[in-house]
Amino acid sequence: MIRLGIVGATGYTGVELLRLLVPRDDVEILVVTSRELQGTKVAEHFPTLRGHLDLAFCGPDDPGLYDCDAVFFATPHGVAMHSAAALLEAGVRVIDLSADFRLKDRFSWERWYKTKHTSPELIREAVYGLPELNRDSIRSARLIAVPGCYPTAIQLGFLPLLEKNLVALDRLIADAKSGVSGAGRQAMEDYLLCEASESIRAYGLSGHRHHPEITQTLTQVAAKPVHLTFIPHLTPMVRGILASLYAPLDVGVSLCEADLQSIYEARYASEPFVEVLPAGESPATRMVKGSNKCAISVNYFRETNTAVVLVVEDNLVKGASGQAIQNLNIMFGLDESTGLKGIVLLP
Repeated sequence: MIRLGIVGATGYTGVELLRLLVPRDDVEILVVTSRELQGTKVAEHFPTLRGHLDLAFCGPDDPGLYDCDAVFFATPHGVAMHSAAALLEAGVRVIDLSADFRLKDRFSWERWYKTKHTSPELIREAVYGLPELNRDSIRSARLIAVPGCYPTAIQLGFLPLLEKNLVALDRLIADAKSGVSGAGRQAMEDYLLCEASESIRAYGLSGHRHHPEITQTLTQVAAKPVHLTFIPHLTPMVRGILASLYAPLDVGVSLCEADLQSIYEARYASEPFVEVLPAGESPATRMVKGSNKCAISVNYFRETNTAVVLVVEDNLVKGASGQAIQNLNIMFGLDESTGLKGIVLLP
């Protein structure tokens, strides 16, 4: 039995962790924290858990966290870095869903997140939790930095092209659309129903915090600097990300759509949560809703010699909590798909 704690469980990623973990009989949730809701029953705040979880929220410094085998941080950025060291010293493994340990360049992190990093000594140790790339390192990790939602989709979409050295690294484009839940469970005008519905808009044009995370991994894979134009969009839906990726083939590279299809099918053939769709089939966010699946289609435009890769995922599952649990399974030697085999929600 794996004993678990969840710090900051009142947001969307926190309750998604609970939704996926509570039905399992191989884990026990010992501690669920919330600074504002201490003493309140979790099922009172989340009625969907009524009859499934009989715990009350406790404070974020509850000593019960040190009795856990692993603790998830489903907290805003800048929280986990204050607590991770003490937990690790006590032998507790940490899976952080925030960005506190994603960037290897401390000064880049401080520039993007506009605060001083209080645990720079842990940045080097943290393993970037993209199983399709770092599975071997995840197995023995003490500290996991779960990738962001946009980075997960974009990295999985570009990886096969970069691994085969097929594309021009200075002209990559990621045009990505996300549901409103990607902004978190916060009361802000831009995310009110009347503001977000029946409209779509680009944001982060001057720079998005996920951009350095994406290019860090792509540069690592390519072993050369990668230059990416990344434009995120807010769409009037609750869940889901659709990333349209544009990659001009490099000088001298000659491929057809069938070649690209074969490359992607071979790369992800053994991956339980990446599905390469049949040639000619386009993905839709409804195909992955509520699941840990990432669906990819590969296309080729001969006129511009460009590969166009379409990727969809549920931003709260494969883009956050599901991927965190996928990491947990790997860390504890379980079947990677344990607790993540649910069928996609429809409609």
